[in-house]
Amino acid sequence: MSASPPLANAPSLAERAYRIRRHALRMGEVQGQGYIAQALGIADVLAVAYFHAMRYRPDDPEWEGRDRFLLSIGHYAIALYAALIEAGIIPDDEIDSYGADGSRLPMSGMASYTPGMEVSGGSLGHGVALAVGFALAMKRKKSDAFVYCLFSDGECGEGSIWEGASGAGHYKLDNLIGIVDVNNQQADGPSSEVTGLENLADRFTAFGWHAQRVNGNDIEALVAAFDTARALTEPKPRVIICDTKMAKGVPFLEERERNHFLRVEPDEWQKAFVALEAGRTA
Repeated sequence: MSASPPLANAPSLAERAYRIRRHALRMGEVQGQGYIAQALGIADVLAVAYFHAMRYRPDDPEWEGRDRFLLSIGHYAIALYAALIEAGIIPDDEIDSYGADGSRLPMSGMASYTPGMEVSGGSLGHGVALAVGFALAMKRKKSDAFVYCLFSDGECGEGSIWEGASGAGHYKLDNLIGIVDVNNQQADGPSSEVTGLENLADRFTAFGWHAQRVNGNDIEALVAAFDTARALTEPKPRVIICDTKMAKGVPFLEERERNHFLRVEPDEWQKAFVALEAGRTA
């Protein structure tokens, strides 16, 4: 199975990542705060996932042949909405409704509200186990679709992540691709100090996964990693561990010591858009 080939005049992956970041900033500006740093950090990963690797139909989010993208980290919803807007699954004009009563874009992801949102994310650590269920179901349907699951370094401190990882290895789920966002930040402080992240790739390997670790803000490295994960013939699940930088693309936000939940002053938003534009690459 392969993703649909890009159109000759389609934006580059770097441009897609820039737009995802800009969409996220626009939503953040609506509320004046939020999980903006995570959205900026994971934008390159989402650009490669949605515009290089995954198979889907923007006009038919429930198409049975689609690859499934599961967001375990519910508070990253702003990032996924930005990707879904860029993909044409959610209209751009809904950005201003972000976080409002009755919006299809609540601050934490809800599958019942939002097109393209496969699962509701709230309590952390459940995504891998859910992905195992999805992948088993797709196997039983004889589907050639992949199941992608995005989870975080902080979540790797939850036992349920490793129960799910064990199940995936046991069932040899070669249609499951895990994506770990390693930004070394969670609500209680640096993830490496709260949960310990040493030898993360070795841990997944021990559970029967094929593991790769890459710079999650390097688009070429991400393309190679996704291609490798999809092309493997070994009967085992795959994981791409992505080291990302919080608030990537907006230097003055990158420099903030604690940016798990960012509050941005009204006069700083334009500064953020200008900084993002200054770092734009074609």
